[in-house]
Amino acid sequence: MSSTLLKRRKLLTIFTNQYILFTKIKTPLNPCPQNPIFQNPFRVLRVSQFSTKFPEYEMPSVTWGVVQGKKEKLVNRVKICDYLKSLGIIPDELESLELPSTVEVMEGRVSFLQRLGLTIDDINEYPLMLGCSMRKNMIPVLSYLEKIGIQKSKLGEFVKNYPQVLHASVVVELMPVIKFLRGLDVEKQDIGYVLMKYPELLGFKLEGTMSTSVAYLVSIGVNPRDIGPMVTQYPYFLGMRVGTMIKPLVDYLVSLGLPIKILARMLEKRVYILGYDLEETVKPNVDCLVSFGIRRELLAMVIAQYPQIIGLPLKAKMSSQQYFFNLKLKIDPEGLARVVEKMPQVVSLNQHVILKPVEFLLGRGLSSEDVAKMVVKCPQLVACRVELMKNSYYFFKSQMGRPMKELVEFPEYFTYSLESRIKPRYERLQSKGIRSSLNWFLNCSDQRFEERLQGDYIESESLGPSFCMGGKLELPGSEIVSDEEDESDDEVLYRRTVSL
Repeated sequence: MSSTLLKRRKLLTIFTNQYILFTKIKTPLNPCPQNPIFQNPFRVLRVSQFSTKFPEYEMPSVTWGVVQGKKEKLVNRVKICDYLKSLGIIPDELESLELPSTVEVMEGRVSFLQRLGLTIDDINEYPLMLGCSMRKNMIPVLSYLEKIGIQKSKLGEFVKNYPQVLHASVVVELMPVIKFLRGLDVEKQDIGYVLMKYPELLGFKLEGTMSTSVAYLVSIGVNPRDIGPMVTQYPYFLGMRVGTMIKPLVDYLVSLGLPIKILARMLEKRVYILGYDLEETVKPNVDCLVSFGIRRELLAMVIAQYPQIIGLPLKAKMSSQQYFFNLKLKIDPEGLARVVEKMPQVVSLNQHVILKPVEFLLGRGLSSEDVAKMVVKCPQLVACRVELMKNSYYFFKSQMGRPMKELVEFPEYFTYSLESRIKPRYERLQSKGIRSSLNWFLNCSDQRFEERLQGDYIESESLGPSFCMGGKLELPGSEIVSDEEDESDDEVLYRRTVSL
């Protein structure tokens, strides 16, 4: 009986104690018995019935550390947002951004940006810059920018204009762009200047817009060696799409009669005309020129002489000059159109500058009608310096002793240098006893002048060079030049066409 009670007590002890239940006895078949609790570490066991009633003394759960970390981050995030709000920074855009672990780190970032010269308003323009680490982002990027030529005092302005640069990788994103610019023959000392003008270049992909715009310009005849200076002058064309911006403008200018070679030379010297909006600026300005009397066949010559004219507020300028020329110079609208065809820069010329040479001529006894004829025939008169005109006029009256009628017939006299052309040539004529018109001995090259002096007869006067749309420059006597010679000098003739 006692043995039976003893067995029952042992069984009750085993069933009431789970640790004894899981204990395995070492046997020859199982020399290393394992507790099933440790066989599956991810298995969740039910809490023992002997668990304490006080939770603070319980063993922590598996997720306790993670839950506590999230709470800490949430608390720190609230503190950082409160700090930013106290400075006047709106943290709404930072919701999806990982912020630093402490307020002290954020204070350091804000202080660093303010020392660069950024204001709270600047930070509010792009608050995402506060997500950049000083050690990993800000300091390496700014150090590199200073190394490539951006002055330390202008780093704040650079970041203000292009704050996205703080997210960039120096090795992966910035250095390849600088290498690309150097490959375009942009001078090393000009890199900083180019980036200050157009900092967004640092965000472009090399195989994208920059490469295609350069390739297209070279394909239409732009000299590859001029790409570097073009980038320095106007880097914005590197960000223009060929299909939507550059090519439509080029095609339109060519359709006006502008030879593609001359257009290429224009772009080499004044690449900023690519920035003129075709629909809103260029086409309305061309229509404006036609409406003011400029002949369509001469539009290309006008644009070639003064490319900026297609980007000006032209209607207002033309209206103002038309009124001024009619009132002060007695030149009618048709006469102004002829002036613009010969010298389109007159649309931008200050009216006070125009009046000075006109008043000088009127003061020499010329009538307003004669002065108007002179200006229409030679618009360059209105841009001459009065001091030089006085010297030339004094020589004309005292040394040459010629009538004023010759000045009216050849007003270009005032555009030549007195010391280098007028005096030497006049003295040569006097020594040979030759008397000729002003046009005959002034409106020719030195070589042609010598040929005329050596000749036994007075060559008849001829017009100067003329520009023919769609063809080559025709010079007097060009009929004696063979086709082969003409072709070989093709580029030279085109360069003579336009004085850029």
